[in-house]
Amino acid sequence: MEDVRFAFGSNWKDFVSLLTPAQVDLATQSLRDLLAVETLQGKRFLDVGSGSGLFSVAARRLGAAVRSFDFDQDSVHCTQHLRHRFDADDPAWQVEQGSILDETYVASLGTFDVVYSWGVLHHTGNMAAAFEAIAGLVAPGGTLCISIYNDQGMLSRYWHGVKRLYNRGPALRWVITIAHSPIVAARFLARLATGRRQLERGMSLWIDLKDWLGGYPFEVAAPAGVISTFERLGFRLVKLRDVGARSGCNEFVFRRVPEASRR
Repeated sequence: MEDVRFAFGSNWKDFVSLLTPAQVDLATQSLRDLLAVETLQGKRFLDVGSGSGLFSVAARRLGAAVRSFDFDQDSVHCTQHLRHRFDADDPAWQVEQGSILDETYVASLGTFDVVYSWGVLHHTGNMAAAFEAIAGLVAPGGTLCISIYNDQGMLSRYWHGVKRLYNRGPALRWVITIAHSPIVAARFLARLATGRRQLERGMSLWIDLKDWLGGYPFEVAAPAGVISTFERLGFRLVKLRDVGARSGCNEFVFRRVPEASRR
C-alpha cells in the first residue's frame, strides 16, 4: 500500500495543549457509562492507538493499570504529555510506540481485562488484520471496545478519495478544505447553535472535524460485518450504538467468551 497518511499526532498536539479538567471529567464519565462500571480497580486496560491519551487518563482515574501505545510518534508524545500532567511517574501507566499490525510487538503484550480502540482500526491500512490482532489481546471474559466508520456505500467511496487527496500535499489540502468548507461550517454551526461545541466524550469538535476531513488510511464496515467477525473470533456483542445510514462511527462493546463456554 502507498505511504499516504494523515498526521494524526500533529492534530492531537493542538488538542492536548488546550485540554481542560472538565473534558477529562467528561471522558471519564463516558468510559464509565460505556463499560457500565463505577471502577476499574484491579483491571488491566490497553489503549490501542491512544492518540491524545485522554482515555488512558480516564482509565487511570477509574483505577485501572494502563498500557498505551500508538503507531504515530507524535501521538505517543501527546499521551506521554498527559501522563506527565495528570499522573507523573505513575508506575501503573506505561506509554510506548507500537503498531497493532506488528505481530512481534502484539505478541509481547499479553492479554488485558479491557481493550479499548476508539476510531483507530479503520485507519491502520489493514482493518481485517487489525481485527484479528486485537482479538487476541482480550483476556477470556474480558471486554473489547471499538468504534468503526459506518459503511455508506458510494458515499464512503467518495470520502475515501477525498481523504487520500487531502494527504497528497499542501496545495491539494487547501483545495479539499475550501471545497468542503460549507459542510464543515454547517456541522460546526449546528453544534454551536445547540450549545454542543464540545463533544460528549470530552473531545474537541474542531479537532474531530479535521480528523474526519483528512483521516487516511480510511476503511469502513457495516455493523453486521463487524459483529460476525468478532463472533467468529470468540466474542459476544454486549452493546451497540448504530448510526444507521448516517456518517460517523458505529460503536461496539464485545465480551470475550471463556473457552469453556464455547465448547
